[in-house]
Amino acid sequence: MSKKVLMVLMGLEIGGAETHVVELSKELHRRGWDVAVVSNGGVYERELTEAGIRCYHAPLHKRNVVLMHRSLNILRRVIREEKPDVVHAHARIPGFLCGILHRQMDFPFVTSAHGVFYVNKILKLMTDWGEHTIAVSEDIRAYLRKNYGVPEERITMTINGIDTEKFSPNVSPERVRRECLGGAAGPVIAHVSRIDASCTMVTRQLISIMPRLRGEIPGVRLLIAGGGDVFDEIRSEAETVNAAAGEPLVVMTGARTDINEIVAAGDLFVGVSRAALEAMAAEKPVIVAGEQGYMGLFGEEKLVLAQSNNFCCRGCEMATAEALYRDIKHALCELSADERAALGAYGREVIKEYYSVKRMTQDAETAYRAVLAEHTRVVLSGYYGFRNLGDDAILLALRDRLSEAVPGAVLTALSNRPEETREKCGIEAVNRFHPIAVRRAVKRATCFVSGGGSLLQDHTSTRSLLYYTALIRMAKRCGKRVMFYANGIGPVESARNRERVRAVAEMADVITLRDAESLAALREMGVQNPNIRVTADPVYAMPSGERARGRSLLAERNIPADRPIVGVSVRFAAGMETNVAAFAKFCDAVSEAAQVVFINMQQGADDAASAAVLAQMHAKAYEISAPYNPAAMVDMLACMDAVVSTRLHSMIFAACSGVPVLGVVYDPKVSACARALGMPLAGDLEHFDADKALGVLRDVLADRTAYVDKLNTATAELRERAKNNESAFIELLG
Repeated sequence: MSKKVLMVLMGLEIGGAETHVVELSKELHRRGWDVAVVSNGGVYERELTEAGIRCYHAPLHKRNVVLMHRSLNILRRVIREEKPDVVHAHARIPGFLCGILHRQMDFPFVTSAHGVFYVNKILKLMTDWGEHTIAVSEDIRAYLRKNYGVPEERITMTINGIDTEKFSPNVSPERVRRECLGGAAGPVIAHVSRIDASCTMVTRQLISIMPRLRGEIPGVRLLIAGGGDVFDEIRSEAETVNAAAGEPLVVMTGARTDINEIVAAGDLFVGVSRAALEAMAAEKPVIVAGEQGYMGLFGEEKLVLAQSNNFCCRGCEMATAEALYRDIKHALCELSADERAALGAYGREVIKEYYSVKRMTQDAETAYRAVLAEHTRVVLSGYYGFRNLGDDAILLALRDRLSEAVPGAVLTALSNRPEETREKCGIEAVNRFHPIAVRRAVKRATCFVSGGGSLLQDHTSTRSLLYYTALIRMAKRCGKRVMFYANGIGPVESARNRERVRAVAEMADVITLRDAESLAALREMGVQNPNIRVTADPVYAMPSGERARGRSLLAERNIPADRPIVGVSVRFAAGMETNVAAFAKFCDAVSEAAQVVFINMQQGADDAASAAVLAQMHAKAYEISAPYNPAAMVDMLACMDAVVSTRLHSMIFAACSGVPVLGVVYDPKVSACARALGMPLAGDLEHFDADKALGVLRDVLADRTAYVDKLNTATAELRERAKNNESAFIELLG
């Protein structure tokens, strides 16, 4: 799914910022972005439309209350129609108006600072730098921080990217020389600038020195490209000079889009900012001179200074007619052709190394990702807030993995204990049984994630399955993208429930499954969704347990460390009630050579099953119970020699620390996990045989090193597969 960006700028006439936006828009379009532009229009509009970029008109070029109000209404309409993922404003008026709409409409909002503005209290109030600002030079970054307090982390540095194929020494000058200069053979000084009252000082100075230069340099011409609000006035000055000289010393073309050919027609370029960079890309020697200062003939010794002020001469001495005359005469009369060529070649190398369009576009995409992440709201649906360490671990893994994939994303869990979830996980949470709060969270969300765990099953109850399928349907009705994140599917026995699962699985935009058995279950139900892949349980991403911490935690529970430890995880499920005695027999037999420690993964549930077994045991045994956090439980399990478990996530906890696990099957997910880990089963819950289970355990302990090696290989592979959940999530966001 392509992302859409709306560029908002004053106009599309000749100018550095305007050309920057044109090149950026075209490169974003080439990279798959859907780009639209709002401006007052201008000569570059045709280039954008020919590239497949939509253009809208709004009078954004003047600080006039009536025009600004009209522009505000146009922008509001365009944003509602286009629904951009990012709005990117350039210049003060577009930024101010987009800022108003951003506060009303809550879209991701980026601005670019192409220069420094005059600052006073009123104008400061009219300046909005958005949620993230792109600065085109170091001095502009300093200006943003000093004058507007923009935080460093909210600023992305960029450059004026130049298309080095469009601006190249291979571009022919002949057409422009014939059209504009009548094919004259003398040297040409090219100058590209907006002809506005605020930026014509150097233009006027160049025109004024042309008669003197003509006396020193036979046949010299000045070629000026650009239009603006004082074009007629400047043209009159040029005509006066031409009339006095009796020949066309100065040629003014007006606004043009073939700037690459204008530059190619020159032997020397005079200008600043983007125009100077374009001339450098064309291998022209460049005198850097503009309204804000003068640097003179560009060479290697001026690179650092030029980069610091974005080739705009801010902080340099002011331009004068004398300085221009001196340096133009030096470049065209005193330097050899080889020396001029060397200056031009160095300039092109600077552009290729530091000022590519690709780099500029990558910088913009970095800023876009930053604001998109902050506007990414993810609702997480699962068995959260029930003090089940396995599901707590899933939620923590989701938090960590999704936050790493999209830094800044806002995660909201639907929880049975929202306050506890907020405190333990550090994310937002709402009551999963509060329909208004849940619907509000889903409507505000960017996407809905169902996972992980075995949510779509009717083994425990149909009511649970109805709850989770209803949430998925709600999310799709609200127009949200839906992902099943590392789900386990089934068992689903009821034909009607199988149809319910099939229906919501077809609705999902992306599905990842924790095992191949779950994929087979969906396919057997008739699910045809092509966006399904088998990954692994997100809990495999947990780090291995720290044994030193684990030993300390076990000591707090008065669990001796002088014997091997075998963990046992039991739960009341189908068959457990009639097999308590068999489990007690098994645990007594284990106690002859090892210490038995019951692992209670869910508070208030596993405790009862463990207590029932303990009551029928003759040997002493211990318990470790929730509400230990998952990391603490992993640390304690890391100290064990083996774990015998009916609980999927106690198996995974142990496996992550290289502790052999023996599953006791009450659900297909336990046998699927054992197969994935290459570990044996100790039997099934409904027909548990203590003697057979003991034999399997003794075999594992007798050859423990080999089992640990096999386990470590399997868990390393599963950790890698679990990373594919993040990749799928990023795809979901587009």
